[in-house]
Amino acid sequence: MDLSQRLGGAEFAPDTAYLNTSNCGLLPRRAVAAVQELAAANATGRRGGGAGSFESVEAARASFARLTGVAADRVAVGNAVCVHVALIAGSVPAGGEVLVPEGDFSSLVTPFAVRGLAVRQVPLDRLAQSLDARTALVALSAVQSADGRLADLAAVREAALAYGARTLLDTTQAAGWLPVAAGDWDYTVTGGYKFLCSPRGTSFLTVTEQAQETLVPLHAGWVSGADPWQSTYGPVADFADSARRFDESVSFLAYHGAEQSLALLEEIGTDAVHTHVTALARRFRRGMADAGHDVVPAGDSPVVGAPGLGGRQEALHAAGVDASVRAGNLRMSFHLYNTQADADRALEALAA
Repeated sequence: MDLSQRLGGAEFAPDTAYLNTSNCGLLPRRAVAAVQELAAANATGRRGGGAGSFESVEAARASFARLTGVAADRVAVGNAVCVHVALIAGSVPAGGEVLVPEGDFSSLVTPFAVRGLAVRQVPLDRLAQSLDARTALVALSAVQSADGRLADLAAVREAALAYGARTLLDTTQAAGWLPVAAGDWDYTVTGGYKFLCSPRGTSFLTVTEQAQETLVPLHAGWVSGADPWQSTYGPVADFADSARRFDESVSFLAYHGAEQSLALLEEIGTDAVHTHVTALARRFRRGMADAGHDVVPAGDSPVVGAPGLGGRQEALHAAGVDASVRAGNLRMSFHLYNTQADADRALEALAA
């Protein structure tokens, strides 16, 4: 019995061949129940008015930290990746260059551009070689949203170290299936609603202790205080000495769900998810090659881009396959709730 069969009946209930996690992951039943419970409390005034629990936020923070290999005090929580990136953009010295891959996701790139920083875009496979003395920060996604390509993370880190550049890694399309060592990067940002199977409105920022020294908590509020309940009025006088100083005020509904989703991923283990999803993607790539279709070379990525097939999305939907189109590519993304039957149904629909 494979991973998806063991979990499908207990936690997930897809009513289609859902190959669209790169757009939005499915919520496990336990997360749905947690959100519904809090929503009911908000409707009735139970649980002190039903606002939500900081304990759930802290549990989600701790789970994410364990999944990405850092201490919980290195993790800040928020609502959207672009807000975390905008915070980082505020720390880049005026005149400093930000190096990014061509075509990387807008939320990772735009905050630097609107601040007026010099943003240089180069091909993903030339990113490490393109760092030089001008580069203040190199920012990239571990997995490209448009087509699933994997970055050469070791080469980028090595080049950044040689030039003294800060590093920012977006793991939104990676965390949950790809082993991530967040501590290897000055900053990481992650949207929780894709491969982490959490509600939209959950995001995570990791900051090394060294990088924290030059990062200003520009959107600080009472939750950023060393003692939040003593920081509710007037300017915060004493910030948390951890990455919590960069917290946003979060949606409790989203984080009550995230607590449960991240706990499930910890129970399963990233290595098990990695084995499962990459095997499904390899099966799908083989079938595409046998049918004469090109796919974007993406190595062992569960995100598969098929150039020129974007027009087949509606036909796939009619066959009960949910996929997306990005940058002209038909994009399939496999996760723990998918089966070999899902991959085969997509191949059959594309052959029709």
